[in-house]
Amino acid sequence: MDRVDILLVEDNPGDIVLTRRALEQCHINPRLRVARDGEEALRLLRDPLFQPQLVILDLNMPRMPGYVVLERFGHSDIPVVIFSSSANQTDVQRTLMLGAREYVRKPISLKAFTQAVQGIVERWLVCSRQAMCA
Repeated sequence: MDRVDILLVEDNPGDIVLTRRALEQCHINPRLRVARDGEEALRLLRDPLFQPQLVILDLNMPRMPGYVVLERFGHSDIPVVIFSSSANQTDVQRTLMLGAREYVRKPISLKAFTQAVQGIVERWLVCSRQAMCA
């Protein structure tokens, strides 16, 4: 199976590790690139040699928040899924209006976090007709 490029835009080292572990359990052969702030994310997304199949974007980051990334990139063919700890309904509505395909709240428990990441992959990366995550 071909590699699947995923861009994770996340500044929390713990969430990066948890996301990486959740993706390793998926049967999609993921190659995870990490941008630790919005500016780095936009640089990567503007690189013609890097075309991810999915962007997982946190909202609250240093230097440039996820909202700005969405404003500048959100209406592309690449699905952007917000993965944030915010439960604010205004955040949900605003990000969806800016082009996010889905808003997923980060769970607190390890198992639920893993399931949330795998659910994002299952919904937005169609690599085969079989279930992609164990």
